[in-house]
Amino acid sequence: MEKYRTYLIFGAPGSGKGTQGKSLGSIPRFFHCACGDVFRAIDTGTPLGQKFVEYSSRGELVPDEITVKLWHTRLEHCVDDHSFKPDIDSLVLDGIPRNISQAEIMRDIIDVKRVFHLSCPDRSKLVERLRKRAIKDNRLDDANESVIRQRLETYEQESKPLLDFYGPDLVCNIDATQLPVVVFSKIIEMVARDAEADLASALR
Repeated sequence: MEKYRTYLIFGAPGSGKGTQGKSLGSIPRFFHCACGDVFRAIDTGTPLGQKFVEYSSRGELVPDEITVKLWHTRLEHCVDDHSFKPDIDSLVLDGIPRNISQAEIMRDIIDVKRVFHLSCPDRSKLVERLRKRAIKDNRLDDANESVIRQRLETYEQESKPLLDFYGPDLVCNIDATQLPVVVFSKIIEMVARDAEADLASALR
């Protein structure tokens, strides 16, 4: 199987991954697939869906192999219904891979062209963003600062090492505290540069 041409939107909780992923996915020839959407679309009547329920109902983390398989199954359905056309579309991911284990499992599935790292060293700004979002969505438990700090600590320990996994040639650091439209303009600028380089290479 040919690998999916992929752009990763990466960053800590509250950095704006979902916003930027949706924005890039709204452009023709880009298909956005968020990990949260995958879990919401799970068919619990299938053996794989039942496996997910088995772990989540116990409050346990779903193993990386099952998480990736659920994601890949969802993506294959999108190919079947022609919403994702991998021969002409670029895949935009946020929320997956979440750790190095998942990235290694996905290595034979995706061809990562660029990792857009939405950077925000000032964690207090992320805490404030997450608190406001939780209140807006009426998820008051998620507005608790200790819960938010724990999510950020989990990101630091499990997800941030992915930046070293993909390396400086692929990682593009963008200041996530800028206005979303400014962040998006920087993402588009880099995507356009990649497209021009690919076109020039194809014409050689």
